[in-house]
Amino acid sequence: MPFIKNDPKINKSGRPKGVPNKTTDQLRGMFQTFLEANIDTLQNDFDMLEPKDRLLFIERIAKLILPAPMNELQKLSDEQLDELITRLKKENNED
Repeated sequence: MPFIKNDPKINKSGRPKGVPNKTTDQLRGMFQTFLEANIDTLQNDFDMLEPKDRLLFIERIAKLILPAPMNELQKLSDEQLDELITRLKKENNED
């Protein structure tokens, strides 16, 4: 079926904002169960690594677990960005 612009039968909203992806949650749960069941083996394998390989492992895992640093502007809502733009425009006009 071809794409029809503004087709009322198509759900345009998709997954509402803030609702977690079910597949991702399931995979995370399975991965957590796997880690918990194999923690002793994983620890032994980690202990056998060379120091530089341990650091590389920690670095790679940290990228998966910790959120990437966020630019301060990315934290602002659309309304806050609009307010900031308005204030900056006003300040430029005063000069």
